[in-house]
Amino acid sequence: MSGTVDARLAELGLTLPEVVPPLATYQPAVRSGVYVYTAGQLPMVKGSLPVTGKVGAEVSAEQAKELAATCALNALAAVKSLIGDLDKIARVVKVVGFVASAPDFTGQPGVLNGASELLGEVLGDKGVHARSAVGVAVLPLDAPVEVEIQVELTPDA
Repeated sequence: MSGTVDARLAELGLTLPEVVPPLATYQPAVRSGVYVYTAGQLPMVKGSLPVTGKVGAEVSAEQAKELAATCALNALAAVKSLIGDLDKIARVVKVVGFVASAPDFTGQPGVLNGASELLGEVLGDKGVHARSAVGVAVLPLDAPVEVEIQVELTPDA
């Protein structure tokens, strides 16, 4: 089913990827009542990470911001795999992002703007959310960034 969110994705030149298979024992997304929670999404593109390393060292903040947008796109794919139609999203409630950071890197919020901006571009006002941006020592597969989202669904979802 193609709705307004799918049309907006196409207008932006974006395609939802296949859902990234779990790296361990978990589900990419789960539903509880009117909420869908995604697992942490890495910036996987066609099954692999385009870049690895720490932000502020091997990876620039600008590269990491683009990777955060990829994570958000992967999170939307996980949500869609569960609910079938992204137009059933009433709003994005919360975004949590983790940035594998060099010891002196303090620009985690700017990196996570990549995810926040993508969600806003795709979902409009429904993409406005609360957010946490956390610097960490290392992420799975040496990914520079990881993003998880929580969405509220429309009553008819």
